[in-house]
Amino acid sequence: TRSHLGLAFGCKRRYSGKMNNHLLRIALRAAKVPVRNAGSASVSSHNIVLDQKLRDEIHPKIGNREIVGHGINGMASYIDRCEFPFPAVRFKESTPEVLQLREKEKGDWNKLSLADKKALYRASFCQTFSEVNAPTGEWKPITTMILFAITLTGWLILYVRKFVYSPQRPTVTRDWQELSLQRMLDQNQGAISGVASKWDYDKLEWKR
Repeated sequence: TRSHLGLAFGCKRRYSGKMNNHLLRIALRAAKVPVRNAGSASVSSHNIVLDQKLRDEIHPKIGNREIVGHGINGMASYIDRCEFPFPAVRFKESTPEVLQLREKEKGDWNKLSLADKKALYRASFCQTFSEVNAPTGEWKPITTMILFAITLTGWLILYVRKFVYSPQRPTVTRDWQELSLQRMLDQNQGAISGVASKWDYDKLEWKR
C-alpha cells in the first residue's frame, strides 16, 4: 500500500544517511592526526580522499575546506576545544593565497617570515590555546540582564501595589491591631492560656 511504500522509503533515507556518516567516520579515522603547530604541511599530506557521492553531500556545507582528521565526533565540522585540539576541517577555505603559502612551506622554513607562519596557523586554526582559554567577559552582559530584570520586577511590584491593588484594609494597620489587643485585655479574653493570662492587671504590664 501507499503507507507501506512511504514507510519503506523513509527507512531507506535514514539508513542511507547513517551509512554516509559511517563512511565519513571511517575515512576520517584513517587519517593520522599531526601535532598542532604553526605549520600545515604534515596535515596536508594526509588529506582525506572521499568518493564523489560523499563529497557532494559534505562539501556544500564546508566549502572547499580540506578534511584533515577525525575531529571531535567524526563529522566534518570545525570547533576550537582544548580537549580536542585537532578539528576535522581547516578553519579557512583553500584560497589562492593560502595555497601559495602551503607550497612555500614545503621548502626551507627559515625562508618563511613570522607573518607567513602566523598566516599558515590561522588558515588551519581559528584560535590559539591562549585565546581559547582567555576570559570572554560573558558574565558582564549576563549580570547586566539579571540586574535589569530585578530592577524591572521591583518597579512592577511598586506599580501593582499603587495602582492595581485595592487600598489597605484598616484591620491590618498597626493602630487597629493595638486597639484590638487592648479590647481583648479589657474583656479578659484567654484568661487561662490566652492573651489575658500573660497580662499583669495589677502592674499593668506583660508578665515576665
